[in-house]
Amino acid sequence: MNNVYIGRVVNTHGIKGEIRILSDFLYKEKAFLVGSKIIIDHMEYKILSYRKHKEFDMITLEGYSNINDVLFLKGKKVYKEKTELNLSEEEILDSDLIQFKVIDKNKNCGIIKEIFYASPTNKIIRVEFTCEVLIPLNSPMIKRIDPKRKEIEVDLIKGMI
Repeated sequence: MNNVYIGRVVNTHGIKGEIRILSDFLYKEKAFLVGSKIIIDHMEYKILSYRKHKEFDMITLEGYSNINDVLFLKGKKVYKEKTELNLSEEEILDSDLIQFKVIDKNKNCGIIKEIFYASPTNKIIRVEFTCEVLIPLNSPMIKRIDPKRKEIEVDLIKGMI
């Protein structure tokens, strides 16, 4: 079973058993589909409803219709089975980019070691060339991402390496 981290239950909402999830997952519309399942503490739960509220993802779970029924989920991590996401070839999870080969136009080769957020909208990849280089994932330096060959083609600024 290959589970992907989706977010964390931060609180309940209202008295009807709705839970509030804080998530920065890129493909939320696929992760929180009504009728699909999520995993919390190695248990599967079926999603009955989903909606956005401010920066939170709000869901109700089958069999849980009261605030007292869902209080035990508070603070728990939420996962989704990767195969249930039904991602297309162009849709790549951040965790899948780790260990991709990074090729610069000057034929320098590196490996992605980490992906992190510098801000809520700016994703950074940490690449190990002869030295460590940080590259914004949404920058014009990224020319092509090839998931089949597990490669990213970049055009680095002179002096970065």
